[in-house]
Amino acid sequence: MGTQVTSWDAAGADRAVAVLKAVADPSRYRLLWALSGQELPVSALAELLGAHVAATSQHLAKLRAAGLVDSRREGTRIHYRAAARVRGLLEEASLVANAAEERGAEEAGAAPAPAAVAQERPARTRRAARAPRPATEH
Repeated sequence: MGTQVTSWDAAGADRAVAVLKAVADPSRYRLLWALSGQELPVSALAELLGAHVAATSQHLAKLRAAGLVDSRREGTRIHYRAAARVRGLLEEASLVANAAEERGAEEAGAAPAPAAVAQERPARTRRAARAPRPATEH
């Protein structure tokens, strides 16, 4: 068959899961895509995400802890870049996601997609608006 099966490595599996968890956030995924092509400071990355610098820094800290980004200090600015092979990880994830979407589209004839099922459900009725409570004096 040509497929090589490696023995189970619990520690290696834990490391791999930590990497996948770090990439699982949409903002962190976008940061990695941006950093896989160029080195950027936090301010430029925050602007790219449309987020605060502090929130972007927290995302970068998680990516750094997972070994997915490297940093370099230049004066008061810190520049980030994707670690080696990150682009390959992102491309593989994209290929797997696209293949899963294509399979889902092929199987759509057999069963409705979740979005189609959601559209078929009756809309929830809204509760009648309550009258405001009278103010009480204390």
